[in-house]
Amino acid sequence: MKPRIAVLISGRGSNLQSIIDAVAAGTIDATIAVVISNRAGAQGLTRARDAGIDALFINPKDFPDRDAHDRAIVSALKARNVTLVCLAGFMRLIGAPLLDAFPQRILNIHPSLLPSFRGLDAQQQALDHGVRVTGATVHFVTSQLDDGPIILQAAVPVLDDDTAETLSARILIEEHRLYPEAIRRVLDGRWLVDGRRFRRTRA
Repeated sequence: MKPRIAVLISGRGSNLQSIIDAVAAGTIDATIAVVISNRAGAQGLTRARDAGIDALFINPKDFPDRDAHDRAIVSALKARNVTLVCLAGFMRLIGAPLLDAFPQRILNIHPSLLPSFRGLDAQQQALDHGVRVTGATVHFVTSQLDDGPIILQAAVPVLDDDTAETLSARILIEEHRLYPEAIRRVLDGRWLVDGRRFRRTRA
């Protein structure tokens, strides 16, 4: 049976689309079992349904706290035999119920070269700091914000006339390339985490 992926989103789902396209092309040898959003109007839910993928809105307001919401997500994932969870613009912190259910099986993509510029508005942070190079990072999710072991990174130059919008657009191109490749590497199983380092192992 092919591995079963879940994608968690909050917005338009452009990185979700790159995963959908990679699965359709056979670059990722897996099935997208479900797409889950914490926002009812997320455009990514429409993308998923248009691709014939099960799409759910799980409303945080229906639960007393974040852990209860996370447990509801875990229940939906387990019911669909999900083995890998990919965050793609999911604008909520991941808590213990999800982390414990999928240890070293939750990935995130962030628009900077971590550990630089964690959190929101990473592109503007890069511009404000005056760096000449930023980029994108795919990493494992831990209890700390944008802090897990790094799987893959790609560098993007910062141009003199960049705005947050132009820089974001170029980083997004790299994200669309990087995320499917990182997912493919994790799914092939030939890796280990040594301290904070993601290492490839021999076949």
